Amino acid sequence: MSNQPGGDPAAQLGVVEIEPGDEAARQAAASREAADTVMKAFGGVRGMVDMTLPGLVFIVTYNITHQVPAAAWAALGLSGLFVVARLARRETVQHAFSGVFGVAIGAWISMKTGKAENFYLPGLLWNVGYCIGLAVSALVRWPMIGLMLGPITGEMFTWRKENPGRLAAYTKATWAWVVIMGIKPVILFPLYFTHNVNLLGWLKVALGIPPMLLAMYVTWQILLKAPPPIKAQLDDEPAEAPPGDR
Repeated sequence: MSNQPGGDPAAQLGVVEIEPGDEAARQAAASREAADTVMKAFGGVRGMVDMTLPGLVFIVTYNITHQVPAAAWAALGLSGLFVVARLARRETVQHAFSGVFGVAIGAWISMKTGKAENFYLPGLLWNVGYCIGLAVSALVRWPMIGLMLGPITGEMFTWRKENPGRLAAYTKATWAWVVIMGIKPVILFPLYFTHNVNLLGWLKVALGIPPMLLAMYVTWQILLKAPPPIKAQLDDEPAEAPPGDR
């Protein structure tokens, strides 16, 4: 505490003042940290590879063997290997299991019907349903990107009523996903009905990772400019004291 007359009253009271520049830097750092969770939420590049490579193996094997069962089993076997590898490394298997589930349905349908293009049908239908779900979530003000990132950032659902800036950012990011991910079914569904398996398969692989990376980048940019998250207060945690009372 200062004993000098005319000293800073805040300093005399033992109150630590936060400079505006420091507070802006802290908020910017918090926003960047929250934005960096985007890649983690969607499994990163590894998760995208787990979901994309089986489709590539299917179309390559089908071109070599011209046998739907052989191609389907090859794709399913690769998906299974991804799960085993993740389990061996004690990594999360969420995205690998999602890939196995989708590949298994596609493999079963293609083998049941004898039509190679049906291997890609479940994925196409999933893309359509996913885009519809994203759009509906944004319209009812429960944007899916916020639902996915909230638990990872620690804010849970505080963005709904306590942080309107982040609600707006999550809504904008969700609409961006609708537009970007909607490109795939718009391009691929007409090809499915032409029964051009080769073109469908190669384009499905080509449109696997790039749109996801673009959607993640756009989301990251949006969240960088959003207000920092407000951490959710858990029942068993003491309330955080204001900066001046620490």
